[in-house]
Formats: sequence, C-alpha cells, structure tokens
Amino acid sequence: MPLRFVVPNVVTLLALCAGLTAIRFAVEAKFESAVLAILVAAVLDGIDGRIARALKGSSRFGAELDSLADFIDFGVAPGLLLFFWSLHDLKTVGWAAVLIFAIAAALRLARFNVMIDDPDKPAWMGRFFTGMPAPAGAIVVLLPLYVHLSFDLPESRALTLAEALYVVVVAGLMVSRIPHYSGKTIGRVPREAFVFVLFAVAAILILLASFPLQMLIGVSLLYLAMIPFSIRAFRRLSEQDAAENAGTSPPPAQNAAVSPPVDGAA
Repeated sequence: MPLRFVVPNVVTLLALCAGLTAIRFAVEAKFESAVLAILVAAVLDGIDGRIARALKGSSRFGAELDSLADFIDFGVAPGLLLFFWSLHDLKTVGWAAVLIFAIAAALRLARFNVMIDDPDKPAWMGRFFTGMPAPAGAIVVLLPLYVHLSFDLPESRALTLAEALYVVVVAGLMVSRIPHYSGKTIGRVPREAFVFVLFAVAAILILLASFPLQMLIGVSLLYLAMIPFSIRAFRRLSEQDAAENAGTSPPPAQNAAVSPPVDGAA
C-alpha cells in the first residue's frame, strides 16, 4: 500500500489517542489537561482529511476509521469529562445528559457518512454542514467548564442543572437540520491578504498558548453567534438555486393535443 494512504490514517489514530488520553485526564481530575487533549484531537481531525486530499490518499477505510475515532474523541470523551467534573452530582440526570450527547454525536456522524455520498447535492451545499459538526460540538459543549476554570465560579445544584440542560441543547443542535458554516471549503488565501492571514494565525496561536481557556470561551461564543448568519446564508443560496432551476426548466408545450380521459379519470 502506498505511503500516501498510511499517513492520513496515522494522523487519525493520533487524534484517537488524544481523545482517549482526555478520558484518562478526566478520571484523574486533570480537567484542564483533558480539555487540551480534546482540542488536540480536534486539530488533528481537521488536518487528516486535508492531508488525505493533498496526498490523494483518501479511502473508504480511512473514512470509516475517522468516524469511529470522532465518536470517541467528540462524543464519549467530552461527555465523560463533563460527568467527572460536575454532572455526577446529578447522578441519573447527569448521566442521562451524557448519554444524550454521545447518542447525538453517533447519529450526527452516521448522517454525515450517508449524506457525503449523495450525488444530487448541489455544489453550494458543500459550504455548510447539516447540524453542528461533532468536533465543534465537543468544543462548544465544554463552555461551562471553560468558564468555571477561568473564573472559579461557586458550584451549586441549580448551576449544575443548567449545565446539564446546556449539554442537551448542544446535542439537539448536532442532530438538527440547522446549517452551519463549513471550513472545509477554505483552501486558498488571496495573495494580497497572505501577510495579514499569517499574522492573524500567529496571534491566535500565541493567545491560545497563553490563555487557552479564555480563548476557548471566545471561540465557543463566536461559533454560537455565527449560527443565525449561517442559516440566513443557507436560505439565500437555497432560494437562488431554486430560482435558477425554475428559470432553466423547459416551458410547457403549446398547442398540445388534449387526449380524452381514460376510464375512471376525472
């Protein structure tokens, strides 16, 4: 087997190792380390597909392995992290929220695998995900943990119930039909914006390394705030596509002979 098929799968396995390591850190109550491990898994998940496309090493095996790894990294690990952190205080209610989130991640990944093979999907729909993607859901669902670790908020049962409800809401966004912007279509940077983009990436990396939890709070809130804009953009493109299809449809035939109704027809 050529090496170009092996490299993307190795990156996927590294992401799986990061997700499993996050579970270990959660068991050991090293919650900040667990968050960083899930973040590493998300970064690796974002580049393994790009590496496969760049090396022309995409395969059905790699796609299935990626889905299985994503379920562990972004369905199981975040849920267990939240349960070991605070949701265990709610006992059955907290565990139910974790189960709902994990099930939502599994359904979201299964639907993605089915829809990716749809030959009738318009090209513009590649700019959107149907439902919140699993990596984004794993980052966003940990928002209460980021806030708690950053500002040392007092714990209370009411606050824990609100966190469980928030987990269920994020799970609902994952299995919903709400469109979300996709970053997979970003492939090239305009030449005139190259320096600015390079500076922005370097600044983000420095801030993320210096203030990881605070940056994750900002990223999570920004992602949630973008949902209404993605819905509006999806509707606009959908209406344009429908109008173009209606304009290119053949006109009805003129002076066509009307056949007599058959037996039983009105």
